[in-house]
Amino acid sequence: MYVRIIAVPSSPSSAAQAARQRLGAQLRQVRTDAGLSGVEFARRAGWAQSALVSMVERGQRTITAEHVRTWCRVCGVPPEQEAELLAEQAAVAGMWITHRQLNRAGLHGRQRKLRDKYWQVKRHWVYQTKVIPGLLQTEALTTVYLTQARVEQHLDIDDVSQAVAARMERQRCLERPGTAWAFLLEEDVIWYRPAPAEVHREQLQRLDDLLRTKYPATVSLGIIPRDADRRGISPDESFTMSELPDRTIVTVELVSGDLTFTQPYETRMYGEAWDRLWSLAVHGDSARALIAKALDALP
Repeated sequence: MYVRIIAVPSSPSSAAQAARQRLGAQLRQVRTDAGLSGVEFARRAGWAQSALVSMVERGQRTITAEHVRTWCRVCGVPPEQEAELLAEQAAVAGMWITHRQLNRAGLHGRQRKLRDKYWQVKRHWVYQTKVIPGLLQTEALTTVYLTQARVEQHLDIDDVSQAVAARMERQRCLERPGTAWAFLLEEDVIWYRPAPAEVHREQLQRLDDLLRTKYPATVSLGIIPRDADRRGISPDESFTMSELPDRTIVTVELVSGDLTFTQPYETRMYGEAWDRLWSLAVHGDSARALIAKALDALP
């Protein structure tokens, strides 16, 4: 059997590449535990070239589910270990998705896909260092952000108005009984002005109303003051963590795409980071006082 070997570019995310290398190292351990050299493994797999073995095990190319099944078959791996390796491969494969891939069906299509996920959420945590979270945005600010996204991502489809409507509809999930939605903002977020003053004012008033009325009751909002004593607790990258019926996932949005983490040891680390950061936040009237300062500074 002839296998054409193509070296694919490494992911633009070092985290995704590192995950692929960890999976490759596990496959290499499987092979060495079976007492097989790379050449002998390739022969038993029916491959004309043994270079593919090294490329997969070093994470130098995409590792598919078929690769994992081949390693397990050739090395006589028990079913339970094969299931674990396949789960790891699925997590690695879905870890990095570019904005180009996410927005293939336009901004509206992406927002509709997100809606389905959010209606399954049991608990949701958002830590933001840059922008107002989408679930708390006004319609005007959402329009600004999505218009900017269309320009930055060079999207041909102009479906901003439909995407805005979809995000506004998605915000209804905050009212679902039995759910919990926690939002944590660095104070700088309420000072950034990506939109005209009147749009920014409306957005800050919405946050103030949320704190004043405590509605929906499922929502918690904290703000980390600029002058908080942060010894031992540095700002982290913005992230979203969602508890779904069957798993917990963490998403980190980067300039060119999204990183998604699903392995328990990874999501646990983000949960611990959330607890550290949440301990710095102020709430209620203290948070409203910070918003009032930002409002007073608007022209």
